[in-house]
Amino acid sequence: MNTSLAAPESALRFRWLEAPAAGTSREVAPGVIWLRMPLPFALDHINLWLLADGDAWTQVDCGYGDAATRALWQQHFSETLKGRPIRHVIATHYHPDHLGNAAWLAARWDCAIAMPQAEYLTAHAISDEHAGYGVAATSALFRTHGLAAEQVAALEARGNAYRRGVPELPLSFAHLAAGDEIAVGPQRWRVIPGYGHSPEHASLYCADLGVLISGDMLLPKISTNVSVWPVEPDGDPLGRFLASLDRLAELPSGTLVLPSHGLPFVGIAARVEQLRAHHAGRLAELEAAANRPVSAAEIVPVLFRRELDLQQRFFAMGEAIAHLNHLWHRARIKRLITADHAIRFVAP
Repeated sequence: MNTSLAAPESALRFRWLEAPAAGTSREVAPGVIWLRMPLPFALDHINLWLLADGDAWTQVDCGYGDAATRALWQQHFSETLKGRPIRHVIATHYHPDHLGNAAWLAARWDCAIAMPQAEYLTAHAISDEHAGYGVAATSALFRTHGLAAEQVAALEARGNAYRRGVPELPLSFAHLAAGDEIAVGPQRWRVIPGYGHSPEHASLYCADLGVLISGDMLLPKISTNVSVWPVEPDGDPLGRFLASLDRLAELPSGTLVLPSHGLPFVGIAARVEQLRAHHAGRLAELEAAANRPVSAAEIVPVLFRRELDLQQRFFAMGEAIAHLNHLWHRARIKRLITADHAIRFVAP
């Protein structure tokens, strides 16, 4: 996630002004329970959603796979679940704060994990560093885009951070696809696909409740990370992300949005337009900055006007490449490849 994007108060309405305390819960719609778990990053929390499912529960997203989160889960097992088991686990996408405890929960409750196939396969590829996913490939990509040698070395020294957040991976899954409807108790939740933030993100919409579990595709105060990775170095994930927002903007204006980060809100169309305006503004700034050949590393300060830690720089580089690639694909700038294979961008 990156830059703060607080929409005008008139655009968004927050139903609650604070999250439930760690280890507690709050019902936000009939049978929809809000849990909040800590994250060991600058973005320090994730919202998880527990859905009443007859005499059991369905859990949407699982938190980061560390001891602190699992201790809170043990508390929820004894208190929040009220003696009912978790019957299904749904992961909106493969990122560690969403998938980190999925295999652990599935083993504890002997239940299946449902997620999109692209997310399942990507999780395994990153964990095992196969098929162009991994530290070495990412370091090579960022080096090509101008990241300084000492920063590349710091990235390499960090190793495979994904495995720390997802210590166990599921070895089977139930396939979620765009348009699928999932029965949870008396309700049906439709899968709305999202692209750009991850390969095949699954948001969940329940028309009867007027609720969207948006995952990371729609957040109230920050823009979700949209990055280029070495497996698709010439890709345009920002274009796919912006196109995905169309599906969300079509939902009714009174929809309660349950995001993975921040507070639940109403005002989905306004938020989509604010995100579009944000990216349009940043793209215009990058276009102006490319009045001479520039690297992605050089334009990171244009996108991120603050000091970045190692993890934030990792995502900032991916996002800088994504914005430059987007301009390049639309012929708003040119891409240059030097004799030593360095990549730079410049106005046409």
